[in-house]
Amino acid sequence: MQRILVAGITGAGKTTMAQALSARLQLPFHGMDSLVFTGPDWTVDPGFRQQVAKIADTPAWIFDSFGHPEVRDLLWTNADTVVWLDYTRAVVMPRVLRRSLRRTLLRERVFGGNVETLSSWFGGDHPAWSSWTQHAARRAEINRRATDPRFAPLDVVHLRSPREATAWLGGRPHPTAG
Repeated sequence: MQRILVAGITGAGKTTMAQALSARLQLPFHGMDSLVFTGPDWTVDPGFRQQVAKIADTPAWIFDSFGHPEVRDLLWTNADTVVWLDYTRAVVMPRVLRRSLRRTLLRERVFGGNVETLSSWFGGDHPAWSSWTQHAARRAEINRRATDPRFAPLDVVHLRSPREATAWLGGRPHPTAG
């Protein structure tokens, strides 16, 4: 495990898992949304694809993403492991709703200094809406990629609950433990 994608739907805990793996395995963590959104009004970094390609070319990394469309194949081709947080809507929806509510009420700055606003809750790209509407499609796409020969040999760690994820993470060998 040197090049790891932590995949799942919005609210599954991809960033939390990726950061925990980064600390445990001492591999560099890269937050995908922080690389994409670099300015006000959710401005997309014009050099995003090149930046991700440069990182993907290094020997070790962890991304907290299934992959934005413009870099998805690049990441899946270069990864050696996908940790798939395949949680139900009943698990992810309370998480994403709490997170977005906290961010909105406290005006927390996220990616590129942006904030979630009350009006953004009514847009189709709000995390709560995308988590709800894209749940089945994202699950099917990750499953398709996980079994696609183009991405072999790819180790897929398929975790179906937070309890499974905690147990798996707790059992991962430390890099110096041989």
